[in-house]
Amino acid sequence: MLGSLVCNIVLSYFIFFVARVVFFIVNSNFFIDYMSWQLLGDMFEGALLFDTSAVVYCNLLYIVMVLLPFHYKENAAYYRATKWTYVIFNSVALAANLADTVYFRFTGRRTTATVFNEFGNEDNLLSIMLEELAMHWWLLVVFVLLVWAVARLYRKPQVEQPLRKVRYYAMQAVAFVVAIPLCVFGMRGGIGPTVRPITISNANQYVNRPVEAAVVLNTPFSVIRTIGKKPFETPHYMPDEEMVKLFNPVHEPADSTEFSAKNVVVIIIESFGKEYIGSLNRGEEGYEGFTPFTDELVTRSLTFDHSYSNGRKSIDGMPSVLSGIPMFVEPFFLTPASLNDVSGIAGELDKKGYSTAFFHGAPNGSMGFQAFARSTGFKQYFGKDEYENEVGTGDFDGTWAVWDEPFMQYYCSVMSRMPQPFMTAIFTATSHHPFVIPEQYRDTFPEGQVPIHKCIRYTDHALCRFFESASREDWFANTLFVITADHTNQSCLPRYQTDLGLFEVPIIFYAPGDSTIAGVRSDAIAQQIDIMPTVLGYLGYDNPYVAFGCDLLATSPADTYAVNYNGLYQYVKGDYLLQFDGSKTCAAYKFREDPMLKHNVLGDNDASGDTIAHMERELKAIIQQYMQRMNGNGLVP
Repeated sequence: MLGSLVCNIVLSYFIFFVARVVFFIVNSNFFIDYMSWQLLGDMFEGALLFDTSAVVYCNLLYIVMVLLPFHYKENAAYYRATKWTYVIFNSVALAANLADTVYFRFTGRRTTATVFNEFGNEDNLLSIMLEELAMHWWLLVVFVLLVWAVARLYRKPQVEQPLRKVRYYAMQAVAFVVAIPLCVFGMRGGIGPTVRPITISNANQYVNRPVEAAVVLNTPFSVIRTIGKKPFETPHYMPDEEMVKLFNPVHEPADSTEFSAKNVVVIIIESFGKEYIGSLNRGEEGYEGFTPFTDELVTRSLTFDHSYSNGRKSIDGMPSVLSGIPMFVEPFFLTPASLNDVSGIAGELDKKGYSTAFFHGAPNGSMGFQAFARSTGFKQYFGKDEYENEVGTGDFDGTWAVWDEPFMQYYCSVMSRMPQPFMTAIFTATSHHPFVIPEQYRDTFPEGQVPIHKCIRYTDHALCRFFESASREDWFANTLFVITADHTNQSCLPRYQTDLGLFEVPIIFYAPGDSTIAGVRSDAIAQQIDIMPTVLGYLGYDNPYVAFGCDLLATSPADTYAVNYNGLYQYVKGDYLLQFDGSKTCAAYKFREDPMLKHNVLGDNDASGDTIAHMERELKAIIQQYMQRMNGNGLVP
């Protein structure tokens, strides 16, 4: 009995190992340029720790069934039940690991328990999963072969009734008692009273870059250890007085502020990474990009060489762009903090008599966007339901939403019926997995190096058509347009596969007829959470509000910054990128001269030490402010 138990646990380790090897090979472009044999050894050493925890979690019921000291269970029927308990739980763990092999490309991290909330309102998941299986059929083959191998290699004990019950109960009881602490130690990740249970963040001690932690971790562990976990814990890095001096997210109006009631239009384009825009990649020889209209629009707009998202998912982009709230640890509106009082561009401008509306071509309720839009001050919502009631049902892409081109035309027409001044936002959808475009454009926008390229070409065309229509409306000249992305996506250029490059999105401000809003700035650093303060500052808004970014038009370039979280906190300011694990700085890079982040300058004997130390204090103040306000309902003044 004990021998079969040990053999089957070793078999469970083996399938975790194979799944990790598959994960590493499929996503090698994220890791290979920075890999060494030493690093690979460290990663797989750490992986053993996390696999031990996951193996125990996934096999706990099986272990109990095997070691339960009860002699009546020693029969063929019970052994079959024990076997299939083992096979089913390990098959689910294998499926989760293999699924993350694909999903990782879109998130840059292992899946956590919030995935169940993230897609809780979607009714198209089955079709998406079937499409994924068709596209990655070989993963299904790997899964079937491994499950077959597990079922065949599973070792079962001989069926025999124990004749010497005293000896049987003694051995089984001892084994059961010994197994209890071993299982606890395995799940915790170590032995001893000073050992704290390992968490996802512990994976960072085995890697050089946050994205590499995904190799060390496994998906069952990441999901299990985040179930029911409180995402926001307030640290006490410093007294509140010092925290406020270093960073204060409450924006107070200037004494001389005079409000200008311009319309505001915010366009959030799905997966519209900066990599795809040729005019923002002037240093890439021979690279023209995929966005001819956006390239032309940039010549009439204000944008930035260094601009970043504050998260890696669509549900991260919404709070960042529209409410100045970055994603730390877990997506904001998948946490209890989403019930806080919260405002945004729409909510603040509603106080000035603006009409407000949010547009998203997916089924109403998708991704929680409708709920968030309402909570932040949008009075109207236009989704797939409203579009099809007014226009018809022929423009649905079959998976996610109405195609971008017709929905953006609808967006323009609805705005033309709204009283001015208005504030609206649209979240597009076509440049999203499974990366398809309308049939009539298949020859117009051909396949690129990766599947998303044709979608980017199509969405850029849809954006062009939108501006053609909008420019004929009387509200156009009195409007500030903001164009950005929710997050990045598929990448070809190595620069955009670094820890920092994974967050590079365009941030474009376009005000027709206003020559002060123009140029490509390389001095300042921009981020999504700067959009709300910049828009309100441009309008001369005269009420206090909370936003974690800064007004890019009024802030000294030296004081602009970007912050995001991907297993580690990343803080970009001046010439440096800081990576911080919540207690200490792990790495620092001069990202302007070292865009591939090859040289960690932490510990170098030069003048950077004082700068890095001060940046760490600033970042701690930002984190402490964030956690305090999340836990204390402090997202409005």
